[in-house]
Amino acid sequence: MNRLLRILEVARWAPSGDNSQPWRFEILSPEHLVVHAFTRKLGVYDLDGSAAEISVGALLETMRIAASAEGCAMRFECRSGAEGGDAALIDVWIEEAGDVRPDPLLPFVRERSVQRRPLRTERLGPASKAALESSLGRGFRVVWFESQRERLRMAWLAVRSAKIRLTIPEAYAVHCQVIEWGARYSADRIPDQALGADALSVRSMRWLLASWRRVQLMNRYFGGTLAPRLQLELLPGLRCAAHFAIVSAQAPSGIEDHLRAGAAAQRFWLTACSLGLQLQPQHTPIMFAAYARRGVRFTEVGQARARAGEVAAALEGILGPEHASKAVFLGRLGRGAAARARSLRLPLQELVLADQTRPPHLEGGRVTER
Repeated sequence: MNRLLRILEVARWAPSGDNSQPWRFEILSPEHLVVHAFTRKLGVYDLDGSAAEISVGALLETMRIAASAEGCAMRFECRSGAEGGDAALIDVWIEEAGDVRPDPLLPFVRERSVQRRPLRTERLGPASKAALESSLGRGFRVVWFESQRERLRMAWLAVRSAKIRLTIPEAYAVHCQVIEWGARYSADRIPDQALGADALSVRSMRWLLASWRRVQLMNRYFGGTLAPRLQLELLPGLRCAAHFAIVSAQAPSGIEDHLRAGAAAQRFWLTACSLGLQLQPQHTPIMFAAYARRGVRFTEVGQARARAGEVAAALEGILGPEHASKAVFLGRLGRGAAARARSLRLPLQELVLADQTRPPHLEGGRVTER
């Protein structure tokens, strides 16, 4: 059992959107556990659970990396009929294997973090790009955006997406839940010092988020979205070595596709960390474009739905029609100092189900215990 707990202690550092950690572990034996993956009701930032499923894919890949340090292989299987509810159940087996060697990415699992501040603009070398591309494995490729013009186009795409999330009440509700104010570190949210904004902007954000009415007034009369979009999206989008898109060979259509995408993204991110590169994921353009393509009424704000259509068109214009619907992960990266503030993780004892007859559930977009 100690071996399994050591593996889970490493695996819990896998990334997840807004540090939501949409998983719990049900340990059945020293070699077998079930991951309860919460794939619905994670707010407007998740479409049909796809973002959460990608996070769980990163978790499973991290679990595999951690198992390699124990001389073990890992395999998993989604239980049939697991899709469609608020949670998916994934059986995981840890088995000794004589030919397994420690994965070289293991030392970077805890070191990996999000850097939302500007980075250096020096170009990536061929060796670094080759290492990042080969980290993905079969079925995925990287599309790079490195020139100043390309970085500007990707930065404006993020700016346009930010206009949506800063003007809809559905996103406001998420923001109120996921930020921990006055914090450098947070076990279950994003500390405000890791947002990438200066101290004055953070204080302004905290005051604004105390009331949706305040947000509406600032947006309507005082250009409330302008400063955060410039500071958090445009400037960092220009100040980086490159933007990138991880593209699948085919458009993902279910949980197994999203799990594979999450595993590929985690290996890419860990490889970037091993090369001394900082990274910031940028999921919202993919998500809002998907809402528009599918005709999903994700908000009652009509202007925001129209802007989502514009984001979809812009994403297709940048990636090309053959890649836009197959993109599973966007981000920017470059050299720079590691983030001084970051999200941590819940301790393992809070992630392991103690009372298996009373599983956790989702309440207000967060995982809670009954």
